[in-house]
Amino acid sequence: MYVPPKVETPDKKSEVMLHACCAPCSSAILECLLHNGIKPVVFYYNPNIYPREEYEIRKAESIKQTQNLGIRFIDGDYDHEAWKGIACGLENEPERGSRCLECFKMRLLATAQCARKEGISIISTTLASSRWKSLQQIEEAGIWAAAQVDGVEFWLQNWRKGGLQERRNQLLREGGFYNQLYCGCEYSMRS
Repeated sequence: MYVPPKVETPDKKSEVMLHACCAPCSSAILECLLHNGIKPVVFYYNPNIYPREEYEIRKAESIKQTQNLGIRFIDGDYDHEAWKGIACGLENEPERGSRCLECFKMRLLATAQCARKEGISIISTTLASSRWKSLQQIEEAGIWAAAQVDGVEFWLQNWRKGGLQERRNQLLREGGFYNQLYCGCEYSMRS
């Protein structure tokens, strides 16, 4: 029987604003947080996802997942034009290049702002569960975003360790989640 690893938020509080990119990446993380007595509030803010239909599919899966778990879901705005503004001039960057860093900063700043509004002091992200993403970039973006918003701290947790990656894959199969094959932005579709 699978037992999630022990985790603890930096402030030892029991609530965290979790930026979620999709249901598959969230699945094992949410299970782990709940197992450890941490109450996640899922913030779905992903203006990078293209096309809009892809965004809506991923959002619907995340809503279904949070409803099944009894977790609060907050829907961020889909402003793809604003995202294209931060990606302008970085279109030809490779995955893990500077476009990704700017994308993470945008999404985690929105997460920090939402957390502050909701009275939550800790933020984290499911982006740190993907082996396709740079943990260094995620950490840099998260620390930067939290520094922009008073009273918010970024919790870098490597959600790939402790059997969470394997558990994610198991939950993906069991839950029948839609599993996309690219990060979401139109520039990553070329890979």
